[in-house]
Amino acid sequence: MNEATRRILTLCAIRIDGQSLDWSLIARAARDGHLDELWDGHVPARETTQARAAATAILHAGLRSLDEPHARVTVELDAGRRAGARLITVLDEDYPSNLRLVPDLPPFLFVLGRHHATDERAVAVVGTRQATNAGLRRASRLSTELTLQGVTIASGLARGVDTVAHTAALEAGGRTLAVIGTGITRCYPAENKTLAEQITRHGAVISQFWPTRPPGRDTFPRRNRVTSGISLGTAVIEASSTSGAKMQARLASDHGKHVWLLASLVSAQPWAQKMVSQGRARPVSTTADILEDLSVPATTAPAAVQSTLDMS
Repeated sequence: MNEATRRILTLCAIRIDGQSLDWSLIARAARDGHLDELWDGHVPARETTQARAAATAILHAGLRSLDEPHARVTVELDAGRRAGARLITVLDEDYPSNLRLVPDLPPFLFVLGRHHATDERAVAVVGTRQATNAGLRRASRLSTELTLQGVTIASGLARGVDTVAHTAALEAGGRTLAVIGTGITRCYPAENKTLAEQITRHGAVISQFWPTRPPGRDTFPRRNRVTSGISLGTAVIEASSTSGAKMQARLASDHGKHVWLLASLVSAQPWAQKMVSQGRARPVSTTADILEDLSVPATTAPAAVQSTLDMS
């Protein structure tokens, strides 16, 4: 482990009175060449005054004694190594280039499998865990058709739409990325362990958390940021006003990514109608609509990507 990696991980492990540094702040500082400055206790001037003040207080207290952070890093690296995971930091060349550009990027990733350069042409296919049968069929059709056009499918390994999206990509012979809401040593939900193992052979399972981190109320919203950031855009199949998929649609818009909402979703959900009316999302009825935005020419007969996704 080189010195820069050690510093990033140590800064992430600092906790003072239950408070830790904003990990995205650490990532931005490292990405933008200010890691040494941060290590010396100085928060980059480009951070907002409030964020800079909070981080400065934690830094000044935390950098006085680094025994506990160093011990935490050792434990977590050992856990990741035993799981067979690779560590990638924002300073590494193989850190996903799409993700590197968003402001709330994570400072490190633990990865099972491989993230390839071709995975930069990824679309996140997401939706509710309680999807209807029609929604599951739509997710499968969209993921299959995108995969056949050389697009990598990203999703969150959750029940429902996520599981179907990953499975369809694998069955179509393509690649898929599972961005999980736990540490890399865990699988949530447990019934997707076999699916996760398949994904590592034809894509990657990716975690932005310490390897031993259990699922928590904060982990899944943070997972949504990475699922959006790692993709060129997000397609939402079905999602209520309280769904994490709705949150990801908003995040993707904030990231400047494409947001595609199935026409059936737009007709059913006021939040989706509002995003479309604000110009923050596009309603889509066919896979070709998404490929048009990606500027990905169809490599099969037009009918293969123009069937209506809203067909049951």
